[in-house]
Amino acid sequence: MSSIYQYFLAIILMLYTTASFAKNTDQLIEEEKFIEKYEGFSSAAYTDSNGQRVIGYGHAVSSDEHYNQITKKLSETILIKDIKALEIFIKNTVNVPLSQGQTEALISLIYNWGKHNFLKSKGLEYLNQDNYDAAAHEFFSKEKGIVNINGKFSKGLYRRRQAELELWND
Repeated sequence: MSSIYQYFLAIILMLYTTASFAKNTDQLIEEEKFIEKYEGFSSAAYTDSNGQRVIGYGHAVSSDEHYNQITKKLSETILIKDIKALEIFIKNTVNVPLSQGQTEALISLIYNWGKHNFLKSKGLEYLNQDNYDAAAHEFFSKEKGIVNINGKFSKGLYRRRQAELELWND
């Protein structure tokens, strides 16, 4: 009985995931291309400036994953999975309505910055207080935004934050 239940549960989950993916395919592709542009691709795992092991398009390798090499195709699949997980994370974390552009901007920001940093940020606090402008300033501005690597200003991160700000304002 238990295995039959698990079988039907797996089918329902698959149908739900397929329907959800089909509904948002264009948006997912746009988000995927945006992140790919700023992350770049590495077929070999490496340690980033924060000490995190990453691979592909900036995928943070978890302790239960054992990637040393990866293809672009597999990396794209993992990136889509990561984006979908971030969409759920944002829905469970942000308590105010977001436009599609704001959601896409946050997906890119959190993918790059990390969930932990986002959760403890002043920007999330402002956002959940319905102060969208202050949140955007905290996330994307040159003065307060996430634009430094190891305490040094990064033109690349600043360009990414400005592109995210454009999404936010759409």
